[in-house]
Order: sequence, then structure tokens, then C-alpha cells
Amino acid sequence: MHTIQQKEAPGKIAVITKAWLIAGTLDIFSACTYYTIRTGNSPIRVLKFVASGYFGNEAIAGSNFYAVAGLLFHYLIAFIFTVFFFLICPYLQKMVRSHLSTALLYGIFVWLVMNRVVLPLSNTPKGPFQWQQALIGALILVCMIGLPMTLVIGKYFSAKKS
Repeated sequence: MHTIQQKEAPGKIAVITKAWLIAGTLDIFSACTYYTIRTGNSPIRVLKFVASGYFGNEAIAGSNFYAVAGLLFHYLIAFIFTVFFFLICPYLQKMVRSHLSTALLYGIFVWLVMNRVVLPLSNTPKGPFQWQQALIGALILVCMIGLPMTLVIGKYFSAKKS
């Protein structure tokens, strides 16, 4: 007779890694896709823009080294936001009962931190504020960062309560 083995719940590192890679990949993919559709330019420019946060304008016109650096910076930033979400998730679940509301709040939080703190303090080229671009960017972060993190990490903490 075969016994049914229960699957062991994933550990913290596995959950953080899964949420980080899913959210980071969805976010950069959607940003590159949107940029390419909107401008007709190469998505490599998005990655070089990210790299310009550290390297300045030389990254925008530079080699593909800057695109690779931009991708690494992107995943580093996504990792920081993932770990932060992991740390605050139990508190969020006590305050906000809906996954959709949590995703909305965290996506907007990420947008605010990136656009009102990180980018202004970075070396990225600055342009005028545009409401339409801001709303689209916030929506991307809600769907591609907030929602996957809420589902993956939220599920982990919900299972721990059971």
C-alpha cells in the first residue's frame, strides 16, 4: 500500500526567491514591452536607462554592458522590494484582507518610492511629469510586482496560520 506523503511547505528563502524572480521578470518584461510598443525603440534602452541611475548619461549611449548592468540593478531593486514585502506581509494581512487591495497598495508604494525617492536621487535623465505615464507605470507595478508578491508570499503566510 502506498502512503500519501504531504508536500513540505517551502522555506522562507524559496518563497522570497520565487516571488522575486516572478515579480522582477514580469516587471522588466512589461516595462520593455510597453516601451517598445509606445516608442518603437529597442527594449535595450530601458535597461540602459536603469543603469543610468548609477552610471549617468554615459549608460544611455554606451555599450550593451550597460544593458546587462541595468538588468542586474533591476533585479537587485526587485529583490529589496521583495524582502521588504516579505517582512511586512504578516502585518499587511492583518490590516488588509483582500489580495487585490494588498497588491494595489504595495504596487502604489513601490511606484512612490521609485518615482519620488529613488529616481530623483539617481543619475537618470530627468523629464517632465506626465500623468498618463505615471498611471501606466503604477498599474504595471500593481499587476507585475504587487500581485505576484501578494499571491506567492501571502500564500506562504496564510499556510503558516493554518
